[in-house]
Amino acid sequence: MAEIRTLTAGGAPADTHIAVDNPATGAVVGHVSDATAQEVAQAIARARRAQPDWAALDARSRAEYFTRARRWLLSHRQEVTDLIVEENGKAREDAIVEIVYCAGAFAHWAKRARRLLAETRIRSLSPFVLGRSMYTRRVPLGVVGVIGPWNNPLLNSFGDAIPALAAGNAVVLKPSEHTPLTALLMERMAHECGWPEDVFQVVTGAGATGQALVDTADFVMFTGSTKTGRLVAARAGERLIPCSLELGGKDALVVLADASLERAVNVTIQGALSNGGQMCTSVERVYVEEPVYDAFVDLLRERFQQVTSGQPGGLGSVDVGAMTFPPQLATVEDHVDDAVRKGARVLVGGRPAPGPGRFFTPTLLVDVDHGMKCMREETFGPTLPVMKVADAEEAVRLVNDSSYGLQATVIGANTKRARRLAERLQAGCVTINDAQTNYMALGLPMGGWKDSGLGVRHGAEGIRKYTKLQAVSINRFPLRRDLHMIPYDPSAYRLILRLVDFMYGTRRPHREQ
Repeated sequence: MAEIRTLTAGGAPADTHIAVDNPATGAVVGHVSDATAQEVAQAIARARRAQPDWAALDARSRAEYFTRARRWLLSHRQEVTDLIVEENGKAREDAIVEIVYCAGAFAHWAKRARRLLAETRIRSLSPFVLGRSMYTRRVPLGVVGVIGPWNNPLLNSFGDAIPALAAGNAVVLKPSEHTPLTALLMERMAHECGWPEDVFQVVTGAGATGQALVDTADFVMFTGSTKTGRLVAARAGERLIPCSLELGGKDALVVLADASLERAVNVTIQGALSNGGQMCTSVERVYVEEPVYDAFVDLLRERFQQVTSGQPGGLGSVDVGAMTFPPQLATVEDHVDDAVRKGARVLVGGRPAPGPGRFFTPTLLVDVDHGMKCMREETFGPTLPVMKVADAEEAVRLVNDSSYGLQATVIGANTKRARRLAERLQAGCVTINDAQTNYMALGLPMGGWKDSGLGVRHGAEGIRKYTKLQAVSINRFPLRRDLHMIPYDPSAYRLILRLVDFMYGTRRPHREQ
């Protein structure tokens, strides 16, 4: 059982606490405070005081703090893994992926931040700015508020703090109230690694705490549902502050007739069931070209039956862990029941598993169509509907028939054809003969289209979004007076117009009266 934590922002005792349970056992593993708006404002104020000195450090100095943190994370990986499994209920292997990601993120942003945020020299073709030296520079926004989800309490919560800190911001992180303990462990890491006081803080609490963070931060990075994301965006718009939103997904996978079925099945199962299907990038619908549909489904059914689920133990104990978020279990069951009522068949699973924890058996559905919730709404669980299509054209049409557009996958032997199809899919990220591995490529942008969000993680924009842009122009050889200055001189403006005609190619010079 995790150490009982009863902290508010700043570590003061609180009267209101939230119980944190282990989804795989039902046992309470900790308590955290439900921070008030005032406590959030106090944390933001401390962050504002700390941020200028942090921003004044050069990139190399901030990178040294990241190096310490990376070493701490790897040396404490057993403790971190245990805590993620305990509060989230996921398989141990899925928790290890979160640690690997953050270790890589520390290394990536420590190395890349300086170049990605460097001053950029600007050249202009205009003769009217001759002699000027011009450049742009990136300036930290100030205090970044990160609101993290429950499905990946390290990767999608603390992971977003890393590039924000690398850009010179202070960060206040509000983790999900269902999985807050890992974030508090990262706050301990920052203290033990000697990070400057208040540069990284954690405030725990429910929805009102997150709302208070949106009301006070200079930038909001939100990961969660599309419904809540709209509210975050609306409030950020009222305050005229930027935000980045990684929201829902209904990610599709297309199996072409020339695909290696062994590869296709392995990629499909990994994409659908890793982290118990509780990821925005989980494969939630599959379209298979008719010539290989039967063979694909037969092999997929065989492999689904081999998937183990239940309470996580050591490595290799289970493939699929618990359902972390209590209401999500009801959503998954509703989507399966809706599909069956409308004519779908359950080939494997299809029901909740016995407790005491929250489990749903890995479920394979066929004979599905777009009239079913499981093909249109985000399920976020260990289920997979598979649909037969006549050809790739029908697959593309159905993939794009969605309000979501986060990620998609194409499986096929002819990579040139697969690439042409991939470029027609309405999704921010597309993988070919892979699923989800692109998330580990921190140099590659990752973000959604349509209702799946705004902005990106990773890539150049994944750190530049945490800055504001300043343009600087320097007149290196200033004259006493320029041609265009007041009081206006008609002869000077005639000269300017002749110059414009010469530069931009009009046939007849203007004749000014």
